[in-house]
Amino acid sequence: MLTDEYRYKILKLVEAKPEISQRELAAELGISLGKANFCLKALIEVGLLKATNFRNSKNKLAYMYLLTPTGIEEKAKITLRFLKNKMQEYESLKLEIDILNQEVKAEDVS
Repeated sequence: MLTDEYRYKILKLVEAKPEISQRELAAELGISLGKANFCLKALIEVGLLKATNFRNSKNKLAYMYLLTPTGIEEKAKITLRFLKNKMQEYESLKLEIDILNQEVKAEDVS
């Protein structure tokens, strides 16, 4: 399953560098080439990306990935969800750190 985090990161990378190769994408995300291929195909299938051929050398064809209008809209929605999720994680971690700091201070007094 393609998570919001991967959707967000892939759409962000593709928007910044449409000619990114699947190998480069996999390296940027720290995932396998097969998973990068699966993710791109899934995003193309649901209409968030489209792939077009271009020549990146005299003898070699490559793909350029472009966000569709739907992809641009979805990227904005995913970005907002991703941000909210990260803010919740931050608040949770901050609370946990505060509690741990209080415990350490209480143990130092004893």
